[in-house]
Amino acid sequence: MAVSIFALDQITKVLVQNFLPIAYQSEVHVMPGFFRLVHWHNTGAAWSMFHDNNWILAGVSAIALVVLIVARSKFSANTTLGSISLGLIFGGIAGNLLDRIVHHHVIDFLYFHLITRSGVLHDFPAFNVADSAICIGVALLFILSWRADQQAKEAGGDTVKT
Repeated sequence: MAVSIFALDQITKVLVQNFLPIAYQSEVHVMPGFFRLVHWHNTGAAWSMFHDNNWILAGVSAIALVVLIVARSKFSANTTLGSISLGLIFGGIAGNLLDRIVHHHVIDFLYFHLITRSGVLHDFPAFNVADSAICIGVALLFILSWRADQQAKEAGGDTVKT
């Protein structure tokens, strides 16, 4: 899973680099008023937090990747859903980490937004395949954790003895 996500992420970023020059004027309006393909560089984290801290974020990503690999047994890696979630996270982290090392920024290209009837723009920060994979993987880990809590409650009983 990790290798597939990493490959898909890198292929899509190469396509963006080759077919969509970096400029706001070269955006492709796939669904006008809702979705555009863009070519934006992000030296920060989500929502461009920690902007211009690419090397620090690369270091944090590398450490997080190593820690998650070492501690993977703590995240239900022996289950199908656990393996999928960790594969999504590992592939996503590796994809963005490679961008940070090679390009000194992450390449974002999926841009969802909504323009209201009054012309007000409500948008979500541009993102990429790696970002999506990380978010989905983390969400799956939360589901696994919630399921484990529910199973523990059922096994231990919900009644309080007096």
